[in-house]
Amino acid sequence: MTLTINVKKFNNMFSKYSEQKFDILNKYKVFYTKEEIEDVVNSSDEVKKKNEFFVAKKNNIKVLYKIEGGKKKIITFYPVK
Repeated sequence: MTLTINVKKFNNMFSKYSEQKFDILNKYKVFYTKEEIEDVVNSSDEVKKKNEFFVAKKNNIKVLYKIEGGKKKIITFYPVK
């Protein structure tokens, strides 16, 4: 199921865990920038809704986020094949 969201531009914010996730992945030689993660959320190839969460996918990156107070709050992200 693909979900299309027609809303005004959201501001993104990162959860405490998602901020730590950059360092966690760096230990395994996986490097992403905040801009890359925000790009997945803002212009993904595919978005699926699971309960209150959205999963966006683009360029072999998945990002789990939810909409909170008019902003997209990034919960976590991870590489996919």
